[in-house]
Amino acid sequence: MSEIPYTKELEKEYIELFSTCDPSKNRIAEIQLTVKKILSNQKRYQRVSSITSVPWYIVAAIHSMESSLNFNKHLHNGDSLSKRTTHVPKGRPTSGSPPFSWEESAIDALRLKKLDTWKRWSLPGVLYKLEQYNGWGYRKYHPSVHSPYLWSFSNHYTKGKYIEDGSFSKNAVSEQCGAAVLLLVLSQSDSADIDIDLSINRAEN
Repeated sequence: MSEIPYTKELEKEYIELFSTCDPSKNRIAEIQLTVKKILSNQKRYQRVSSITSVPWYIVAAIHSMESSLNFNKHLHNGDSLSKRTTHVPKGRPTSGSPPFSWEESAIDALRLKKLDTWKRWSLPGVLYKLEQYNGWGYRKYHPSVHSPYLWSFSNHYTKGKYIEDGSFSKNAVSEQCGAAVLLLVLSQSDSADIDIDLSINRAEN
């Protein structure tokens, strides 16, 4: 799938969506539980961040989306660390021998997606790379659906979901907290060491 370019228009859209994002009240307890788990493992995410230069909270958000915060699964796609990945991307990591540590797999996943060379870790830059990590299918083929990878459990998402690679269901509903929503709630925690302003231009709800 061809890339979506990073533009000023896209920056504006991400900022607008984030500034008006309202986490679903009936999901707050689930979101806060996920945030608590992330904070308890912040040092592991920071170790990967120190090697890849990808902010630790981005690593954590991807870990939540791809593996439900399970440290026995690949960051690439949630496959077991006991062998190389069998789903897209298949055969990762290409070096080393299984079983893999979570850290070596995570570093491979971030480098594969070229997150280690990305420099625009502003709010829109963060959201761009997270959406790119999951793929541009929603934006390209279902533009009326804001990607649940970012916006599930918020006012910006109701239904519509890829239930597997290349297979979209208009009635399926994501049961995962979207990465943008997760980062919003994480940024409001006094325990989270986040070095960008994720509360930028937040609208009063």
